[in-house]
Amino acid sequence: MTAKLTPPLQYIDQDGGVAADLPEFARDSDQVIGLYRHMVRARRFDTKMIALQRTGRIPAYPPTLGQEATHVGLAAAMAPEDMMFPTYREAPAQLVRGVTLDEVILVMGGDERGNVYSGPSHDFPPATPISTQTTHAVGAAYAFKLRDEKRAALATIGDGGTSRGDFYEALNFAGVWHAPVVFVIINNGWAISLPREKQSAAERLSDKGVAAGVPGRQVDGNDVIAVYTAVSDALETARGGGGPALIEALTHRLTDHSTADDASRYRDPELVSAQWKEEPLLRMRAYLTGLDAWSKEDEESLLVEIDAEIDAAVAVFEAGQPQPPEAMFDYMFAELPDDLARQRAEALESLAKEEAHHG
Repeated sequence: MTAKLTPPLQYIDQDGGVAADLPEFARDSDQVIGLYRHMVRARRFDTKMIALQRTGRIPAYPPTLGQEATHVGLAAAMAPEDMMFPTYREAPAQLVRGVTLDEVILVMGGDERGNVYSGPSHDFPPATPISTQTTHAVGAAYAFKLRDEKRAALATIGDGGTSRGDFYEALNFAGVWHAPVVFVIINNGWAISLPREKQSAAERLSDKGVAAGVPGRQVDGNDVIAVYTAVSDALETARGGGGPALIEALTHRLTDHSTADDASRYRDPELVSAQWKEEPLLRMRAYLTGLDAWSKEDEESLLVEIDAEIDAAVAVFEAGQPQPPEAMFDYMFAELPDDLARQRAEALESLAKEEAHHG
């Protein structure tokens, strides 16, 4: 007989109603408003970045529309000394951690200088290869343990990434070493065009930690209070020597996988339309409005403030000097290997010939 599954952790339902006794921090409306402000900024930034890509000012962008509560909640739960190992879709989390808007835009524009953060300089840059960041996170966490540092590593990963070998290796080492690491699966139901049910037969992706001895927990990823609480508890346990954790945040991807994708080719639009009813900003705004803690005027003022901040960051980006072509070699190694040094020299020679040709 199949065991009854525990429902995902949820405090605020899709209509903005209270679904369970609120944790202590959520009783302070100012703290919840702070999380909401981060979510709104993430969405407005998302819209602006897509506009920049569509007008040819940046080459590509991975949208976060619909997933803001997960990104913001997990980052807000981290301590400054913790270390984040993000995927390429964690711009909202990076902004919460203290990375500046213009730094994120630089990276999206293909400029590695954006990875020298104003925020926690020890956080890793976004990983484009799928799942590799999970093994990096375990290595860092094991170093924290060996040094007796009260810190934890946090790695994010998509639902599709949990089918990669790197992820299982990371789980295994995390369990064996009892490492202070928390893995957050951002389950938006799609591995690009492959639906969740076709890439894993596991009933819950959070159960994938069982064989490795890593406890798992499923949360409503559209409820920022639930995400913050689950990740905060897991990180506190990890820092205190209690070992690793695996959290699966259930959310929705309300747009394309990236600006190079067209999700309408493989996804039912009626499904997406239904998922909009669960989106995180509407539910949190409804909750705060119900408390008389947020008004239409507050919302309008916030949008003006955020849009001005984003526009200023875009202006800084566009006023900056682009990197020369040879810079593609300059951010990988402290000392270039011979083969790459030769390629760099050949690139400079080719550029010099082209400039001479054009006078």
